[in-house]
Amino acid sequence: MVKLIAEGNYKLIETRNQTKILNLEKRNTYAWVNAKNIGEILVTTHKKHPFDTILGISKYRIYEVKNEAKLSDGLHLELNVGNGYWQGYFLPTGLPNEKKIRNRIIPTKEIITRSKKLSMSK
Repeated sequence: MVKLIAEGNYKLIETRNQTKILNLEKRNTYAWVNAKNIGEILVTTHKKHPFDTILGISKYRIYEVKNEAKLSDGLHLELNVGNGYWQGYFLPTGLPNEKKIRNRIIPTKEIITRSKKLSMSK
């Protein structure tokens, strides 16, 4: 079963201190940091973050997956990266919230939204 949980617009920026900030419209804002010995994590943040660089502005989708061949069970975040391509992320313990403010985010090739076939040659 694949269930669409949320969709909307996202903005991914980088601060002057090189911290990535992910804003999911209709959800929350998260600092996206690399935690030593853990990997990438999202951390709930409520403060205003002045940005230095815009890394991406487009659409996002969040899916809940259960008992699907070739897909990990749990929450999946997909970010549209342009020209019909989507980057997938696995959220093994879900998105951070007020009680659990830090959660892992793992890049994955498991894509639910249909993308164009990626070709590096012309």
